[in-house]
Parts: sequence; C-alpha cells; structure tokens
Amino acid sequence: MTPGAVPTGSPPPVDTRFAAIDQRRLRSGYGVKWGSLAPDVIGAWVADMDFGVPPAVRESILRVTGREDFGYPFWPGADPVVEAFQDRMAARHGWQPEPGRTRVFTDLIQVLQVMVEHATAPGDGIAVHVPCYPPFLASIARSGRRIVPLPMLWSESGWGFSTDDLVDRLHRAGCRMLVLVNPHNPTGRVFTRDELTALAMAADALDLVVLADEIHADLVFAPHRHVPFASLGASTAARTITATSATKAFNIAGLRCAVAHVGPDHVQDRLARAPLDYFGTPSILSRVATVAAWRESDGWLDDLLRTLDHNRLLVQQWAAGLPWDLRHHAPQATYLSWLDLSATPIRDPEPAAHLERTVAVKLSEGAEFAQATPVDTGSFVRLNFATSPANLHEILARIAAL
Repeated sequence: MTPGAVPTGSPPPVDTRFAAIDQRRLRSGYGVKWGSLAPDVIGAWVADMDFGVPPAVRESILRVTGREDFGYPFWPGADPVVEAFQDRMAARHGWQPEPGRTRVFTDLIQVLQVMVEHATAPGDGIAVHVPCYPPFLASIARSGRRIVPLPMLWSESGWGFSTDDLVDRLHRAGCRMLVLVNPHNPTGRVFTRDELTALAMAADALDLVVLADEIHADLVFAPHRHVPFASLGASTAARTITATSATKAFNIAGLRCAVAHVGPDHVQDRLARAPLDYFGTPSILSRVATVAAWRESDGWLDDLLRTLDHNRLLVQQWAAGLPWDLRHHAPQATYLSWLDLSATPIRDPEPAAHLERTVAVKLSEGAEFAQATPVDTGSFVRLNFATSPANLHEILARIAAL
C-alpha cells in the first residue's frame, strides 16, 4: 500500500442506512457542524453524527407535530424520561438507580453547572481527567472553582492515568469534587472496573462528590463494557451524581434533554430547596424523542455501532500506514479519534486551523481540551468519524496529502 493511502480491506461491513450521507441536506440546515463551514470544507469536528435519527424517534416527533402539541409539558403519571432512564440502566448496564433521585435537565453542561454550584464552593478544587470536553473545563473555570487535572497518559498499549498517591494529590489540591467522563472524551477510553475502584476509594477517603458523565455509555465497542460508577457499591452510589442523555448515541443533541441521578443526600436536599424555574423544562419533543430512543431504538443503535466500528478501524489502519509517526489508539468507545500530529509535517501551533486552511477539513483543536490547565495538548486534533465510509475516506485522503 502506498504510504498514507486509505486502506480498502478488512474493517467490518456497514449497514446500508449508514453507507451514504447527503451533504446538501447537512449544509442547508441549521446545524453548526456543516452550516458554519465554507462550501469546500468537510466537517469532522463538533460531536454530531452525519446520519439521521432512528425511525422510532422520527415517528414520535411527527406524532407530536401532527397534534400541534407544543404547549407546556404534562405527564399524568411518572415522568416517562425518568422511567426510561431507570429501566435502561438496569437492563443494559446492570445498575438499578434508586427511585426518586433522578431529575430531567436540558443537557450535561447544565447538569455540571448546577451540581458544581450545589456541591462545591468558590475556590474548591475539582479533579477531572485532561484532555477533557472543553465546555466542562470552561464551566468549572467560570464558576470560580479550580481545575485539578488528572493527566491522561500515552503508552504503546493505550491511554491511561496514574493512580499513584491519588488520595494525597487530590487532598493537597483541595479537591471537593471529581468529574469523571467515562467513556472518556476525547481519547475514547472505557475505564476498567479496577481503575474506577481506585477513583472510588480516593473519593471515599476524601469524601468527594463524584459527577459521572456517562453520555457515551451506549457507544462502547466489544469486547469493552461500560461500568456505571454508581454500580461499584452502596457507598459509591451515595456520593455519585450520574449524568447521561440519549443525545450522543441517537443523534438528537439539538433537542436538549438529559437526566441526572443524584446520590448524595446533601446535594439532593439543596436541589429540593432551589426554585423550580432554576432548572428549566425540557420540551415535549425532547422528552418523547428521548423515550423513543431508549425504549424502541436499540436495533438502529446496533447497526450504527457496526458502522462506527468499521470507521474507527479504518482510521486505525490509515494512521498505521502513514509515512509519519501519527500517535493514535483506536477508541474503545465514542465516535471520536484523538490524533497527535507532533511528528507530522504540520508545525502550526493550531494544527486543526492549519488543516482547515490547507486541505479543507475541519477538526477540533486539541489545545481547547486542556484550557486553563498546565497540560499540553496543542499538537492534538479530534476527528469525528460518525459519517459515511466514503466521506471518511475523503477526509483521511485529504489529511494524508499534506
């Protein structure tokens, strides 16, 4: 194979519904991923998929639209989003959330901001693995709390982090909260039970609140398995706020609906005393779409995962065939690849901007994933491979032509 060429062999086949995308549809809509770009630039940055939504989700939205049912939400019984969340956690991930502790929010950024305000005080340290989803870092910094980075470390076998002297490190940093993003964005690591147990023991020793962002839990590739942090035991569950949403796995981010299961009693009590309007109200559309995703769309998700598996292995093969030393590990979850361009021809301090200017591919800038921390991720870019294989081939071919 020619160095840097996109391989044509072995990744598993894709489902026909994900075999092609309609760029005209994507560019003509209101989504930022494509709509904000010049006509010749391919969007592979923000974490939306280029595919549509599951049929059950589309049909649920059309039913509501047909009834012109856009008033204030009302459910005659229990909130169906909460029930769908609880059932899904038990059936798919082996964890039974405690009844009466789940709240519905608009998105995980809102969940993080609310929980930071109700579980910590200005000046407190909040530990988080870095690199990290940029809005989380920005939100922590804006709230007047201190980011305590737990650096993700490269090795030939994969990404990981050090648990040596973890309790002492977090204690000296004045930590009062741990934000755990698992599966991890942007490296795609699925943390093992042993790694999670080490974090749980540190949280117990220091009496930390843990906010577990598990939004990518449904996007894990075999043989890896997602372990909900709250499932590690009763004491861990009692200090864990589990935040998740159907938005990433089912491509409905713009509909804005998320949930948070609140384990800590003191946080639950503070939230109960807050004004109701403080939390906002996700719409009827967002709720029915979420329920349809979690209850009726697993067949669609299984087909999607086969396509994403194909694409992540395609990126892995492409990276291995380049004439440069592109440091990359195939993600164990998510549809995001974390690429180190330090040994490539790019010498620009903003490599994603360089790629957009020179080869018309828009990726996410690595430095943003370590903002407000001393961790250096300036040579990295994040590539979103949730697209058709043909479009991914074009993206990779353009980058290889540097």
